[in-house]
Amino acid sequence: MGPGLRRDDGGVCGRHAGMTPLRAGILAAVVTVILDQASKLWLLNGFDLAHRGVVRVTPFFDLVLAWNIGISFGWLQNDGQAAQIALMAVKVIAVVALAIWMARSHTLLATIALGLIIGGAIGNGIDRLAYGAVVDFALFHIDIGGNTYNWYVFNLADVAIVAGVAGLLYDSFLGVPAAKAP
Repeated sequence: MGPGLRRDDGGVCGRHAGMTPLRAGILAAVVTVILDQASKLWLLNGFDLAHRGVVRVTPFFDLVLAWNIGISFGWLQNDGQAAQIALMAVKVIAVVALAIWMARSHTLLATIALGLIIGGAIGNGIDRLAYGAVVDFALFHIDIGGNTYNWYVFNLADVAIVAGVAGLLYDSFLGVPAAKAP
């Protein structure tokens, strides 16, 4: 077989001699942070979403600025300093635990999935440090019978986290060998 590293399940990890699963996971995390922060900076400063209000992109998708001071899906909304510090502490502990898991992972899919989750958590953590809240901007909705049903407002970091969790679930149930948490 050509150049590349073999995974435990016999698949090839990468075509480049240095592309180990860990490097792929780190790359996924770095790319996620860069894309997430670039999109937020552009929407806040270049596009000036705060002054534009709701921007209809398609009949089912809008850009809208929302400052999320809580956790996922706006749960635990609290803008107190103690609550924000507690959320950051939990986030740091989670990122460290996920990084340890990623370093021990042997499957490419699980390692990239963990990188996506770590990158998303870091991207949202940067927001929390910079603004005191997470910048959310993507809103999907559907109109049925004159009623509008909205999904939660989210960002690219959230997309990476959900994709990472989906990747871990796939790898855990259908991957060979399954990824195991430390």
